Amino acid sequence: MSEVLVVGGGHNGLVASCYLAQAGLDVHLIEARDELGGATTSKEVFKGVGARLSRYSYLVSLLPVQIVRDLGLNFETIGREISSFTPTSDDRGLLISRRWDERTEISFRSVGAERDAQAWQEFYGEIAEAAPIIANTFLQPLPTKNELKRALDPKTFATLFERPLGESLAGRFSSDLVRGIVLTDGLIGTFADAFDRSLLANRCFLYHLVGNGTGEWRVPRGGMGALVDQLVARAKTLGVKIETGIRAESITSSEVVGRQRDGQLRHFNPRFIVAAIAPREVDRLQGRSKERSFAPGSQLKINMVLEKLPRLRSGISAEEAFAGTFHFDEGMEQMQCAYAEASSGSLPRVIPAEIYSHTLADRSILSESLDKNGFHTLTLFALHTSYQLFTQENEKVKEEAKVRLLRQLNSYLLDPIEECLARDEDGRACIEVKSPLDLEQELGLPEGNIFHGDLEFPFREETENLLWGSETRTENLFLAGAGSRRGGGVSGIGGHNAAMAILNQLE
Repeated sequence: MSEVLVVGGGHNGLVASCYLAQAGLDVHLIEARDELGGATTSKEVFKGVGARLSRYSYLVSLLPVQIVRDLGLNFETIGREISSFTPTSDDRGLLISRRWDERTEISFRSVGAERDAQAWQEFYGEIAEAAPIIANTFLQPLPTKNELKRALDPKTFATLFERPLGESLAGRFSSDLVRGIVLTDGLIGTFADAFDRSLLANRCFLYHLVGNGTGEWRVPRGGMGALVDQLVARAKTLGVKIETGIRAESITSSEVVGRQRDGQLRHFNPRFIVAAIAPREVDRLQGRSKERSFAPGSQLKINMVLEKLPRLRSGISAEEAFAGTFHFDEGMEQMQCAYAEASSGSLPRVIPAEIYSHTLADRSILSESLDKNGFHTLTLFALHTSYQLFTQENEKVKEEAKVRLLRQLNSYLLDPIEECLARDEDGRACIEVKSPLDLEQELGLPEGNIFHGDLEFPFREETENLLWGSETRTENLFLAGAGSRRGGGVSGIGGHNAAMAILNQLE
């Protein structure tokens, strides 16, 4: 009998396994799919095209450096000098450097947003002071709301935790373009109104801005699969027993029943259970039929391999425009309109979206031939493309969304993106679309929600009986996935904290 059974072999399950095995526990991990890593895998998606794409995930910010060091992982992320570029309909554009500089100042003036230059610096200066305070709690027992409030400036606390993000942005910035750029961090993976009183956008915004105390989004060298490879290797070195092709059928405090590919049932009787799966799935496995209510997944992802980067109408080089995040049609009013249309059951007429190029920072994901010939990857994320839009005719709606998005993108390009796409060995364009429904069917993400449910603020109320944010009503069962408190995104935080909760019980 293993001391710990980990259900789910995504990055959080692997992180939990490594910490627990490193502490001397006997750990057994089971995974339903035939491969480990979940949404953090890398694949050669297009036939005969040597480009390993981070197919479902993208950049790294929330993964604490401490976890990489604690587990001895050979995993590196690469910084980007340019934060974002946003083209405008009159062939101008707003370029924002990672650190405020003269070029950014000039760019704000060039798009008529000079009044917001000072407001931007003040706003992000306040966030920069709060970020390390908040991030330093992520691998510690949960603070109470009042403890965190006392640690932060009152104005910043209100901005992050009390006032709808849309209200704060409307009060701080005059340019709709600038408001939209800021708002996107509250909407990636989150289907929400910017002025929603439940503060869904605030929760998403917080986690996008505080990772490792800086909020910097970095490119994983070798792709996201490099993290999985390191975690699997470390787990095996530590003696973790790993079995794939076993899907959990039920969970009780004393037993986990799994089913193998051949239909044979397996019975596990561990002392502790780590569920690195969605909370809704845990409920189902425990026989609780009442489903958790949360906002649906809303992010459409398009993966592309290009023979060349396109030229832009604004005159900026593609190497600069796509070096950071390339925003298009993401003004605040545009995103509010798209949210309203999607909420009413219609694919937005104008879909807000953003793009980044992995290969402008890291060419190691390309084969020698593709690297030599100047190929690139682009990854597009569309906002407010909610799960319900795809449930009836997934392929048809995906195609329509792709057509709209490429048409929108082309309005800012001199070279139509279709002319830049590489071709696979069968002559097909190297472009694929993944909808929230695909994420549910391929990865088990409930309603395609990449966070496994609504994100929660990184604190507990005084009345909550939580220490690490991983505890459940079953004493020996701990959540480790994105649905645990502080667990969203590619961070490993959920896995770390589930392991700490178990080790805390053993002290």
